[in-house]
Amino acid sequence: MDNSSGVGVIDKAAMVLNALEAGPTTLAQLVAATGLARPTVHRLALALVHHRLVGRDMQNRFVLGTRVVELAAAAGEDRLIASAGSVLLALRDVTGESAQVFRRQGEWRVCVASAERPIGLRDTIPVGTQLTMKAGSAAQVLLSWEDHDRLVEGLHHARFTPTVLAGVRRRGWAQSLGERELGVASVSAPVRGPSGRVIAAVSISGPMERLTRQPGRLHAEVVCKAAAELTEALKVPGDVAV
Repeated sequence: MDNSSGVGVIDKAAMVLNALEAGPTTLAQLVAATGLARPTVHRLALALVHHRLVGRDMQNRFVLGTRVVELAAAAGEDRLIASAGSVLLALRDVTGESAQVFRRQGEWRVCVASAERPIGLRDTIPVGTQLTMKAGSAAQVLLSWEDHDRLVEGLHHARFTPTVLAGVRRRGWAQSLGERELGVASVSAPVRGPSGRVIAAVSISGPMERLTRQPGRLHAEVVCKAAAELTEALKVPGDVAV
């Protein structure tokens, strides 16, 4: 089947982006996947990095960039984001805390949906915000079910330990106390795609004076319920009701 649009540079850029759907990719792997000349792939990839359609991970491999997430949110075509709004609003209202959905993009986790606490002290994380993968309950969730090599890599210089991640896998949720920011606590749970792979984390976050030093005891159940609702939404074919 001929997938050519007749505009060569667009077709080649699309080939690069399509190749990155499988995950972090080296330049050599991009060349092999696209069948394009190495200088062409390199030039296109760097141009896409400039526009944030492509990013780099900790090993300098190419990954899909944060702009892709932003565009998907704006277009309303992303099933996770389309489903997240009502789920996060309900989670915010039940807990009284700001709620977010995070996805991993290379060495960062990116907020792709958010419901802010309207008044009082809050942990404001707008859509598009990039946060570290080395601290915070959402980072724990996004790393806990990675393969061994990425798990070991992710633990390097992390604020959490292998024992903490083992507890996350056992319980099915994570909590953090001042890991990312002093005085801020959070609780997160995994969202799984149709294949069962963890693709996102649902979180609530706020000051420790409200969430206490055991935020999971207060909120893990409702956060896990929200994550389960999003997991189920991803299994349903057709349009998502919003």
